[in-house]
Amino acid sequence: MSYPVIIIGPSETDELLNRYKHTSFYTLKADIYGVCVKLYTKERTIADSWMENFYSMSSNVRSHARIVCIDDPKESMRVLYNIETRTAFLYNFDYYGWIKSIALAVASDILEDTHGIDHVHGAALDIGGCGVTFIAPSKTGKTTHSWGLLRLDNARLITDDWYFVRNEKGLPMAMGSEMNCYIDADIGDVWEEYEPLVRTTRFDNQGRGIANIRWVAGHGSVIPMTTLRHVIMLRRDPKEGLIETLEPNDAWDYLKANDLCNPHQMVRSDRKMAIRERFFKKFFGNSSVNLVNTTGTPDETQRIIRDIVLE
Repeated sequence: MSYPVIIIGPSETDELLNRYKHTSFYTLKADIYGVCVKLYTKERTIADSWMENFYSMSSNVRSHARIVCIDDPKESMRVLYNIETRTAFLYNFDYYGWIKSIALAVASDILEDTHGIDHVHGAALDIGGCGVTFIAPSKTGKTTHSWGLLRLDNARLITDDWYFVRNEKGLPMAMGSEMNCYIDADIGDVWEEYEPLVRTTRFDNQGRGIANIRWVAGHGSVIPMTTLRHVIMLRRDPKEGLIETLEPNDAWDYLKANDLCNPHQMVRSDRKMAIRERFFKKFFGNSSVNLVNTTGTPDETQRIIRDIVLE
């Protein structure tokens, strides 16, 4: 993980909230699959990104979780997280991608603990009624290839980053979490169909920005849920083969070796890991799982993936 998460108690949380209560924050509430997460930030650009990224929650709904962004040059970059109140203090975060992922992680903690709803840090699409998910370590092509599949005529996006899962009658249902996507500025270089989207997106200091894929893929190109059938896990290793079919235990071993392909886990206790292991083994057991090597060109890898999901 690129930032430490330190668990704090209610007393320290109360002291910090009192310390910053007179700060002039922008405040916004997001509806993350029914969880109300409230953002506090002094940065207008962060507030604008949050508003474009998430579905908004009514101001009459009390927050279930809070994300408080604090700029203090005397402090190191870190997260202080109180589990009881689901309050996260983010010190010196200027990268919106981490802020929104922490919000998703906190919402996931609540849903996991109190509603038995699991989560995946991954992309999910519906291809003609068949759900496909990409789960992968960073920089192995998750976004590239999920957006590559979205170019299919019968493809619709659930999410390109994070989704929630219910296992109904043994079939994993994936539910989206964000209104719009946080894209890389170079996505138009990989797939030219998205160049018009890149031209209309404001990018931040990390070369990323919030974009509405509906502008280029059509109003029906984003839907709220799908039933997952295919799991595509990715790796980038020139010493390995192009494709490998995985059994549930093997898929779990690969996921566990890569920190669940999710650097934004707020709590990594034995209890949490046991919950996630049970979920993923059942999840993989109800899907076909393939591990695809992305060492080839995007077009070459995309052909392999399409052969899997369109068979």
